[in-house]
Amino acid sequence: MFTANAHTPAKTTSPSAVTPFYGYAAISFLVAGILLFIYSSSFNGHYFHPKILAITHIMALGWGVMIILGASHQLIPVLIESSLFSVPLARLSLFLAGTGIPLLAYGFFIFSMGWEAQWGGILINSAIIAYLVNLVLSMRKSQSNNIHAIFVLTAAFWLLLTTLIGLALVYNFSYSFLSRDSLHYLPLHANIGIAGWFLLLVVGVATRLIPMFLISKYQRPRLLWSIYLLINAGMAGFVLNFLYLRQSGLYFLPAVMIGLSLILVGYYCYQCYRMRLRKKVDEQIKISLLAVAMMILPVILLIIIIGAMQLSGINNKLALLYGFVIFFGWLTAIILGMTFKTLPFIIWNKMHHSFAANEKTPSPKDLFSARIFTAMGIAYLPGFVLFCAGIALANTALLRSGSAFILLTAILYNWNVMKLIRYKSKKP
Repeated sequence: MFTANAHTPAKTTSPSAVTPFYGYAAISFLVAGILLFIYSSSFNGHYFHPKILAITHIMALGWGVMIILGASHQLIPVLIESSLFSVPLARLSLFLAGTGIPLLAYGFFIFSMGWEAQWGGILINSAIIAYLVNLVLSMRKSQSNNIHAIFVLTAAFWLLLTTLIGLALVYNFSYSFLSRDSLHYLPLHANIGIAGWFLLLVVGVATRLIPMFLISKYQRPRLLWSIYLLINAGMAGFVLNFLYLRQSGLYFLPAVMIGLSLILVGYYCYQCYRMRLRKKVDEQIKISLLAVAMMILPVILLIIIIGAMQLSGINNKLALLYGFVIFFGWLTAIILGMTFKTLPFIIWNKMHHSFAANEKTPSPKDLFSARIFTAMGIAYLPGFVLFCAGIALANTALLRSGSAFILLTAILYNWNVMKLIRYKSKKP
């Protein structure tokens, strides 16, 4: 799988070590959708609200991180042309994160930074360390490291830094060992996770998968290296300014660097699309390309937030909108699309690969329902737009309507994912 040439064997990881991540992420998305619907009115208040913190971390960790960990356990062997170092280590990261995430989310939900949140953070950090060790040792034994694998590995280091800071902030509520309160460090924790982990990894994976699924001959490693350096330099500048320089005007420079990197990503994807050999583009890739375009929205909002900070400090509505656009916007959009390009191949490889050359088998896209997928996409767009409008206008009716559509999106997504995971070949 994950190769343009179906006759070329690819290194793959056991599906039993990959598909549980997808299942966990799907359920997390559903739980977040339910909580978003029930507590939608919370988004009329301050962004540092227990229910908002719980929903945000379920989306960031249970939805985003878990599905990315699962997909990267399958994708990394293909990128480095070697097998994953340890499948048991992958399963260990699933167990540790799968146990820690609900503990941490519950701690935020009841706003208690006691043993639930503390142990949740410890387990999540242990899972990330297990994942990072697996990546490093897998790449170390490989003879073929490429730019996409470097994106993934670097993003994993940013992820570990994000979760370590998060754990420190949880303990700081009880022991106050940091020089400032935990709320002060929240932008550092959030933006390292958003740009250092999610953005870097999504760009690295998307610039590999999108041209592959489009069957595009466009390749520009130097352009990808420029994107990689811009994102990391922007993040390093942000961290330096936050911790030491503390000049609010200087935040424009990292934002512009990351914004420029996204323009280059858009250019790269456009060239892949323009030079594609497969003229018909399926719905999954269309949603993923839409997600690439949506990546510029958080940067625009971030620049507006920085401008507003010069005048009157952090604007609460803008902060809420910024977080929602990231987790329920471009990150969710790219996952909705890429799930049904990657997971069907994983299931198909497990069930049909061994006898596909000798007998007629269903194609990967036949393993899930195209109707449900289309309905999911139709429900998602109005949900996203309505909820954004609800935040901007502080309108509870819009928030409730938008959250209802997002919940419907999560239900339809789960329906198709569980259909894939439970798929059984009719071959005796």
